[in-house]
Amino acid sequence: MLEGEEFVAYYGVPLVTKGQVKGVLELFHRAPLEGDREWLGFLDTLAGQAAIAIDNAALFDGLQRSNAELALAYDTTLEGWSRALDLRDKETEGHSRRVTELTLRVARVMGVSEAELVHIRRGALLHDIGKMGIPDAILLKPGALSDEEWAIMRQHPVYAYELLAPIAFLRPALDIPYCHHEKWDGSGYPRGLIGEQIPLAARIFTVVDVWDAMISDRPYRPAWPEEKAREHIRSLAGTHFDSQVVEAFLALAV
Repeated sequence: MLEGEEFVAYYGVPLVTKGQVKGVLELFHRAPLEGDREWLGFLDTLAGQAAIAIDNAALFDGLQRSNAELALAYDTTLEGWSRALDLRDKETEGHSRRVTELTLRVARVMGVSEAELVHIRRGALLHDIGKMGIPDAILLKPGALSDEEWAIMRQHPVYAYELLAPIAFLRPALDIPYCHHEKWDGSGYPRGLIGEQIPLAARIFTVVDVWDAMISDRPYRPAWPEEKAREHIRSLAGTHFDSQVVEAFLALAV
């Protein structure tokens, strides 16, 4: 490759850091070149700095790969938790996956950033994680719940908060598990939040969760026709649901 370039001077300095050779800094010149001590010292310094930069870049790249692998492992674990929760609660097959995917679609339509979508996905997968704290006798009861049993059931968002808040990795995903039973008019639980006090992620998920419940077969009723479900969603805009979220949801070809 160098044939015909007519180089007559060459210097090569190994790029060494932490006892390892990272490469070689090579200098070619087409005229005689005699470097003095100061010039050679500068070349050595330049090579040393280049070696450090290459090493730092490699460390950063390795750290990024490790972080990506760790995040993938975490998310795979969350998906496993989600499937386990569906099984325990006897939810329709694939409920958590469906509501997660549709929540992300609506969130994108509403301009939510990709960084925030990561947390929304995790929160949607774990939306009912708090039900781990509900006794089977209540969670799996075939008949209607008593007032006392409903009071216990309504604690599951609080249990979700208590479970996830100490985990720094999942703290940004708390909006949905903690707030997805809040209603726009303040009649929801556990805190009775009103309007935009409810995080946007939870406002979106609430609509999606109700939609999926209505169009899915349940032991006590068949699935609703989609048009009937749409009308029901529309009728609750401004009371149970954020009207802007309903508008964005209905605009999708769900």
